[in-house]
Amino acid sequence: MRGDASKHELVAPGRLDAVLDLLASEPGAWTPIAGGTELMVAFCAGRLDAPRLVSLTGIPDLRAIEVRPHSVVIGSAATFLDLRRHTIVGAELPLLARAASWIGSIANQSRATLGGNLVNGSPAADSSPALLAYDAEIEIISVRGRRRVPYSAFHTGYKRNVLSTDELLYAIHLPRRFERHVQYLRKVGTRRAMAIAKVALAATALAEDGVIREIRLAAASLAPFPTRLFGTEAALLGQAVTRETAQSARRALLAEVKPIDDIRSTAEYRRRVAANLLDELLLSLRREGWQR
Repeated sequence: MRGDASKHELVAPGRLDAVLDLLASEPGAWTPIAGGTELMVAFCAGRLDAPRLVSLTGIPDLRAIEVRPHSVVIGSAATFLDLRRHTIVGAELPLLARAASWIGSIANQSRATLGGNLVNGSPAADSSPALLAYDAEIEIISVRGRRRVPYSAFHTGYKRNVLSTDELLYAIHLPRRFERHVQYLRKVGTRRAMAIAKVALAATALAEDGVIREIRLAAASLAPFPTRLFGTEAALLGQAVTRETAQSARRALLAEVKPIDDIRSTAEYRRRVAANLLDELLLSLRREGWQR
């Protein structure tokens, strides 16, 4: 079955205020479309349940990447190619730049947007673990005003999030404070490129005198949505990196994650790989001696 264009309406206002007015005038009736790399796949397969689409193309505010003294603000319609090419993103937020290189092909990266990746809400989203490890905040906009929420609270369930029907994801805010942190990101997939993650783990960590003072752990494909591993973090925070600490953290991770069996992998495989990635992270931290 293939999609039928006559069953869909597409408008392209080209202005942010016009998009927000449209969303507010008929809440729930319009679906925003940016790069379209997910929606067009659904359309071609005849399963796009979005009869009315509003394009975000041509709105400069949504494509901008702004470097501020204490943060980097990425517009929701910035593409993954934009992120790969941005000097500050590459230098200060290397996990996000690396994740951007994993998104499909170069053609996909030139179309797919960071905001679209987040709103789509795939449990295996490539960009999400990096954003969670960087303590990102999501800026949401509507005719009623703006609000910001921690990205760790954005997803509420499988393919669900905190956006109201009249709201739009406007930007992602990332603090510029990780230059002294150990940064880690690993993705395990069927292939080295153009593969959906079976498991991915990201981390930023900071230690003093051999003791973990800060740590953020995040995962993809281990829960119904990309998630911070707060329980595993708690098992590590304030601890030295010893064999006993690693064992305690491994137990915490295995108790916290909730993977499933699906076409790409089994839950048990995902649990074992995630635990092994955590061991790899802790081993690398211990080997480097926390000299950052």
